[in-house]
Amino acid sequence: MLASVSLFSACGITKTYKRPDVQVEGLYRDPANADSLTMATMPWQSVFQDIKLQALIQRGLERNLNLKNAIENIVQAQATLRQSKLALLPSLNASAEYTRAKQSQAGLNFPAGININTLTNTYRLSLSTTWEADVWGKLSSAKRSALASYLSTDAAKRAIQTQLIADIANNYFRLLALDQQLAITRETLKSRIANTEALKLLKESAVVNGAAVVQSEASRYATEVTIPDLNQDIRETENALSILLAQAPGPIDRSTLAEQRSPADLAIGVPAQLLQNRPDVQQSEYALRAAFENTNVARTYFYPSLTLTASGGLSALQLKDIFDKSIFYNIVGGLTQPIFNQGLNRQRLATAQSLQAQALNNFQQSLLVAGQEVSDALYAYQAATDKTDARTKQIEALKKAVDFTQELLRYSSATNYTDVLTSEQSLLAAQLNGVSDRLQKLQAVVNLYRALGGGWK
Repeated sequence: MLASVSLFSACGITKTYKRPDVQVEGLYRDPANADSLTMATMPWQSVFQDIKLQALIQRGLERNLNLKNAIENIVQAQATLRQSKLALLPSLNASAEYTRAKQSQAGLNFPAGININTLTNTYRLSLSTTWEADVWGKLSSAKRSALASYLSTDAAKRAIQTQLIADIANNYFRLLALDQQLAITRETLKSRIANTEALKLLKESAVVNGAAVVQSEASRYATEVTIPDLNQDIRETENALSILLAQAPGPIDRSTLAEQRSPADLAIGVPAQLLQNRPDVQQSEYALRAAFENTNVARTYFYPSLTLTASGGLSALQLKDIFDKSIFYNIVGGLTQPIFNQGLNRQRLATAQSLQAQALNNFQQSLLVAGQEVSDALYAYQAATDKTDARTKQIEALKKAVDFTQELLRYSSATNYTDVLTSEQSLLAAQLNGVSDRLQKLQAVVNLYRALGGGWK
């Protein structure tokens, strides 16, 4: 029997996993360079050099509850992997039994006059073992599937870590930008209040009319009303950061937007490196490997299984005889070939093959999404950089326009306060947009670092 099944096993029922051919070229959409250097290999401390931000990231890595749950998933996957490895070994069970049985004399077919003892006591000590030979590779494939699932949970944990670092950094930079916008708005409000007082004096001197004073007051209140919204945004961003740090909502210790520095070189490497650096891409490939091995397992159900069972021990009718000529044993070898099982094996294989096809699609999709995220982040950084010079010149020109219109309002009738108001509002909008440009640039670096797979090495 063993020789026969060993011969059949040479047919190779299970297959060996090979990474499918996936298209990675062109994922970055015309990258600036094709160098193998990538910022994904940089530790996050080198990318984010703000000491206060580093402290927040470290605290998040130590306390974040989603990350802790991901670690528990790894623990569970480890237990499943150990269980699949132990399935290759025989089981061993020990038992100690005592049986007291009373038979009905009327129910026994013995001649009359024969005295039969219908009350018996049986004492039994035994060991039993069962072992399924892994002839077709079912147990080995199940073990490899469990290993792939374990590696997938580890990759998922690393993906959560990279996303956590990015979320903390993005919220931190948003907080700094809101601080800067609030400071600009407050300075503008002071200027508007001063302008209103100045216009009241000019009205008394008949230089301007009452409409200018009213417009000035309206402009002042329009600026003042935005301050509560900015404070609300700051409060909500602080609370969001607190959740990421697994702490009660509260103030966040931080620096300023002006102190932030971006890395000098945003090296993106080549698209093929996403397979080694992106944890979510690795996770999707491990899921594909697990589905592949599950398909192998489904194939083995069409073939006979070989099971060896053995038991032995001591058995006696009296306890004093348990060690005297009471040894018993039995060994059974069984070969079970499925013949008719209501189509269960075929449907099991069809389901496994469909899940494998879905896992392959998810793997390819994860690569496409990774390429898109790298391309988007890189372009966002370039767009923010391109806007910097133009925005600086716009703000300088608008400052001059405000000064000129205010002077004309005092000394010439060729202008009115509407011109001053328009230039002031344009200046405030440009200054706030300049802060948004700076934030876009910083967040683009964060998103590019995460998109390339940085933050876990």
